[in-house]
Amino acid sequence: MNKIESSELVLNPDNSVYHLKLHPEQLAKNIIVVGDPGRVALISSFFDSIEYKVENREIVTHTGILNGQPITVLSTGMGTDNIDIVLNELDALVNIDLINRTIKPTKTALNIVRIGTSGALQKDIPVNSIVVSEFGLGLDGLMNYYEFEQTTEEKELLSQFYKQTNYSTLFAQPYFVKASPVLFNLLKEDAFSGITATASGFYGPQGRVLRLPLKEDKLNEKLNQFSYNNHKIVNFEMETSALYGLSRALGHNACTACVVVANRFSKEFSKDYKPAMNQLIQKVLLKLTQNRS
Repeated sequence: MNKIESSELVLNPDNSVYHLKLHPEQLAKNIIVVGDPGRVALISSFFDSIEYKVENREIVTHTGILNGQPITVLSTGMGTDNIDIVLNELDALVNIDLINRTIKPTKTALNIVRIGTSGALQKDIPVNSIVVSEFGLGLDGLMNYYEFEQTTEEKELLSQFYKQTNYSTLFAQPYFVKASPVLFNLLKEDAFSGITATASGFYGPQGRVLRLPLKEDKLNEKLNQFSYNNHKIVNFEMETSALYGLSRALGHNACTACVVVANRFSKEFSKDYKPAMNQLIQKVLLKLTQNRS
């Protein structure tokens, strides 16, 4: 079997993966990812015990036990570029022999849930509510760099998206990716659901104007009005499409659950989203660690 060169699979001197600085034994199969490094300690405070704490740059990882089940929480930082790093290195930890630099013949599937914040794109979704993403709409372009095949359903959504929005060909080609059905069905109760648009930035790519004018000044309106087969675009954030795309391509399960901190059409911003975030964290922890057939 061919070895992966050191320039491609970059490891630290202690043989941990380069950015995460983790060894395989420091990772659980059930993983929560968050953008904010400060949210890692909040989530791990609910663990029964913590076995590993590792920090490198903006990536903070805590692995422990909850309800008798191993669980990991780690921060990715913001954006799909960081998701690209984190997902590839998480996969390397379980599916590549780091000593011999060879791909393992038997693959391990991880369960990865993103807990984050987002802005609602439908007026009837109030701040402090929860959105579980059935699809990611990638406006970031990341998956265009990989051999990645969209399903028939996803291709139909993309065709309708171009038709309904007249989306500019100057931007990166969008893509749709569906959440892991197992994780989506596990988390969708008592939450809004729909398509989550993933942007490559916080300001212009999400239709915000400060000093620079935008090439597409009706982006949010176009996203708001899109509808196909009862699927609507319900919120905006910066990680989900890459998380879904890379996870499926690598054989992992992924789903995103976000607290709505702003509504872009009612022009509201949450005065305090922390109680809703705490409830979401506890819900996800329970669902990931309860016994499932």
